Amino acid sequence: MAVIHVGIKDKIIAIASSTGGPEAVDTVIKGLPANTPPILIVQHMPAILTAQFAARLDRVGQISAKEAEDGDFLQRNWALVAPGNFHMKVEKDGHRLMVRCFQSAKMHGVRPAADILFDSLAELGIKNVVGVVLTGMGADGAAGLKKLRDMGAVTIGQDKKSSVVYGMPKAAFDAGAVDFQLPLDRIAEKIVQLI
Repeated sequence: MAVIHVGIKDKIIAIASSTGGPEAVDTVIKGLPANTPPILIVQHMPAILTAQFAARLDRVGQISAKEAEDGDFLQRNWALVAPGNFHMKVEKDGHRLMVRCFQSAKMHGVRPAADILFDSLAELGIKNVVGVVLTGMGADGAAGLKKLRDMGAVTIGQDKKSSVVYGMPKAAFDAGAVDFQLPLDRIAEKIVQLI
């Protein structure tokens, strides 16, 4: 398949998860078709595990997946997983978009932090985003998801019943950041409708 880089007007899917997230992300990825817009994933996970997690995602669905490396370009049909102990944000490189992986202070006590990723998309003015917050402890992702929704992105939060820990999705919902609150088994279907 030809490499299709994406720019600032193209659709992007951005996913945040923590406790219970590997299985939840796995479920979402399995439900997405080939040639899906680029997917950026922030999963709170130790550095030694994120490459394995990305390799697992690469095997389960019709989308290729890898642990993100600094300077990777966003491409259709590719999911990039933030490397453990590194934040991940999106930057412009001419007409293309790329990720930057870097170590700065932890946010919400975690690195990578979803708010760093979501904030970078908002700061670039990228409105064509489907933002997703899945199961997890704490409030990471809520503020950034709200910024994205306020500028026109469509947002999804996992519901309480299907979450292992209803912390991050609840914080996002309570912040007014969620357009659609859905059970895990309906999130991929909704993403497909939105892309």
